[in-house]
Amino acid sequence: MKAVLSKEVGGPETLVLEEVASPEFGKDQVLVRVKACGVNFPDSLMIKDMYQFKPPRPFSPGGEVAGLVESVGEGVTHVKPGDRVLASIGNGGMAELAVAAAHSVMPIPDDMPFEEAAAFMMTYGTSYYALKDRADPKKGEKLLVLGAAGGVGIAAVELGKAMGLEVIAACSSQEKVDFCLSKGADKGLVYARELDKDGMKAFSGDIKEISGGGVDIIYDGVGGNYAEPSLRAMNWEGRFLVIGFPAGIPKIPLNLTLLKSCDIRGVFWGAAVARDPKAHAQNVKELFELYTAGKIRPHISNTYPLEKSADAIRELTERRAQGKVVVVMD
Repeated sequence: MKAVLSKEVGGPETLVLEEVASPEFGKDQVLVRVKACGVNFPDSLMIKDMYQFKPPRPFSPGGEVAGLVESVGEGVTHVKPGDRVLASIGNGGMAELAVAAAHSVMPIPDDMPFEEAAAFMMTYGTSYYALKDRADPKKGEKLLVLGAAGGVGIAAVELGKAMGLEVIAACSSQEKVDFCLSKGADKGLVYARELDKDGMKAFSGDIKEISGGGVDIIYDGVGGNYAEPSLRAMNWEGRFLVIGFPAGIPKIPLNLTLLKSCDIRGVFWGAAVARDPKAHAQNVKELFELYTAGKIRPHISNTYPLEKSADAIRELTERRAQGKVVVVMD
């Protein structure tokens, strides 16, 4: 089979396409013939050895896939060969065949395209867990989404609206803001691509102005110098959700949490799934109900063939994507 491999530490330019042996699988595992693979920020970190998990090389990036069940191992009863499924696998998705733990494999609706299925679970799973389980949202509260045009960001916009929140989308360009508004955001805010001290102060003022005084929930998928000014625009007893750090890991003055009696809450969706699979299964059920009702739908920014996987990761790291980037096999 063909697979894109990381054989040395580095950026997308270090990836190579090679013919390799089909992966072995066993008890409680499923072999999936991959039709589409979602691209996520952890893929770019993993190939640089900058992610929490460092798989042994050579490995294929790609943590979420959709395709057809090729074969099942002993003990697998909920899917069978030929079934249309999605799976969260950590890595190994940018290949024609991938092995998934049985508990991570889920049947998808017959009318759900593979590209959308591959762009579904990590973004909506992360954002639903963040907003539903970590943010304690109350209808009518104000939600600020940083990096709102990205994969998890636009999922947070859609889910925030579905939960009855007032959604403010913050992005690095007016084009991205307009995209978020088309996806249901109530208001939009453009921030500078680089923020110095004056810029941070101005950004905090902009958030307060557009929100009418402050926000109740901050969904921070950006980090860097955008975190502190956002927190300064937090309402009393607000909740700041830590999602990711493409702009760098911020240093937050903790006196701000005291002054606002607010919380900073980490969001580690992958670990939450492993710790409480029943809660995850319920969340997935609810997400598919929202999809079927037309309240959420993955937006595919671009698709790339397998041999162009490096370009797919590069589009994401250069913050050009609106929604999700997907690698397709056919």
